[in-house]
Amino acid sequence: MSLTKRYLNACEDILEVVQKQEVLIKEVAERFAESILKGRVVHLFGSGHSRIMIEEMWPRYGSYPGFNPIVELSLTFHNQVTGSNGQRQAMFLENISGFAERVLRNFNISEEDTALVVSSSGCNIVPVEIAEGFKKRGVWVAGLVSLNHCEGSKSKRSDGKKLTDFSDAILDTGAPLGDSMIKVDNLETPVAPGSTVGGCIIVNSLKAEIAKLLTEAGKPPKVLTSGAIIGDKKATDLFESAYDEHSHLMGDLYSNLGVNNQ
Repeated sequence: MSLTKRYLNACEDILEVVQKQEVLIKEVAERFAESILKGRVVHLFGSGHSRIMIEEMWPRYGSYPGFNPIVELSLTFHNQVTGSNGQRQAMFLENISGFAERVLRNFNISEEDTALVVSSSGCNIVPVEIAEGFKKRGVWVAGLVSLNHCEGSKSKRSDGKKLTDFSDAILDTGAPLGDSMIKVDNLETPVAPGSTVGGCIIVNSLKAEIAKLLTEAGKPPKVLTSGAIIGDKKATDLFESAYDEHSHLMGDLYSNLGVNNQ
């Protein structure tokens, strides 16, 4: 069997794991939709390569306002690899206690907000403390992890707590321990990770379920849509109105800043 076929088979296994979470995905979507319908937001956080799921959620084609994507460049800028802004620094900062609180201090967070925190291992300090910080502020949190990897990994926190300990709902990407899914003959370690596959399936499933709930509630979302589907003018109008709505939502996160963060 070719390695491509083996990888595709592994992805089918991931799809089965996601399918078994359909009820949970709908429950999480309901929570998130409630925040958006109240004029608040769903906070999104991911460090390292978990950033991919955050940007997949918003903003991109087929997505809509209602989300606050929190992506710290110091934790996610991987292009340099080494040297200034390199991966070593990002991996170091990802495990500095207190960094998460400085991030959350930038927003006027409400108990009507909800959050999605993404971390494949669920063990690095910053994403765990982000979830912990949200919980302290009364925010309902969904954690997106690779459950096998999370359970088989050691937390970087001294108390041993992981993202799952601060999550009201736990979504599983279905990726294996170590993430990589393919063994190559005569190569000691496996290649080709799977967490992004499962993660992207889950966030897009959430996006679809939330859009349905918003539409049924009489508040259909302004979806970023290609001009190839609806024509250039309407596509441009949708982009402008969606970005304006996002700005208004962000304005609420900055107004009266400090009142709930003292």
